[in-house]
Amino acid sequence: MSSVSTAATAITYLFVPGDRPERFDKAAAAAPDALILDLEDAVHPDAKPAARGAIAAWLRERGAHAHAYVRINDASSPAFAADMDWLRALPPDTPLAGLLVPKAEDPVALGEIAQALAQVNPQGRMVAIIESARGLHGVDAVAAAPGVSRLAFGSLDFAVDLGCAHTREALLLARSRIVLAARVAGLPPPVDGVTTALKDEAVLADDVAHARALGFAAKLCIHPAQLAAVRAGFLPTTQQLDWARRVLAATASGSHAVQVDGKMVDRPVIEQARRLLALAGHPETQQANPS
Repeated sequence: MSSVSTAATAITYLFVPGDRPERFDKAAAAAPDALILDLEDAVHPDAKPAARGAIAAWLRERGAHAHAYVRINDASSPAFAADMDWLRALPPDTPLAGLLVPKAEDPVALGEIAQALAQVNPQGRMVAIIESARGLHGVDAVAAAPGVSRLAFGSLDFAVDLGCAHTREALLLARSRIVLAARVAGLPPPVDGVTTALKDEAVLADDVAHARALGFAAKLCIHPAQLAAVRAGFLPTTQQLDWARRVLAATASGSHAVQVDGKMVDRPVIEQARRLLALAGHPETQQANPS
């Protein structure tokens, strides 16, 4: 598993259909930061009971070796009650890292889901996916709901719900609102939606760059081949890390009256340098205090 698999720093979230247990080991071997065993869109309604059983068995036998989440069905789905019964029936020691909750809209429902998750794993994480007009309208309440540890953007379902194009221009407001809500709630930067182009690395890299520019720090993935490009796109480049080290070295004495690359260094610049190094897991973040 990648070294960036904590709740705050996971970059790649890889989906695998819950009714395809023969793919679970292969998906885990690809080393995503979070493996998402899917009970929702990828699984036909008739196959969901068997999928629950397959996921429970795999978690029990292999889950300790993977940072595994389950995407349950949304609270308005006929399958939601069965998902909750299944979750509550899992043994308390089941290695379930957390849940992805689709079409997140109702803070009360999110609280109930969080309680059920806590019975299995008190440290379990819950990622709330914003993918409807109601979800975006109430995104601040969703972000502040008990148990929510991160927000994600379900851009495809969101576009369908609004009847808008799945383009950057049409989705800019939604993405920006989600990033803002996550920051106000003190959550990690959110997770962007999937890129459906499986074999076009240029499209994927461009999507990652766009999401990162808006303040996202992770992405939902639908194929193992996407993981390396997504991780590389969100992690700082060598040039950025070199700049960050030089900023902290120049201000190590506590003076901010310095220049780096011909530009004045002030508190926001120092903080940006520290964040870049922290994202890459470098200890230099302790060298300079921006206060």
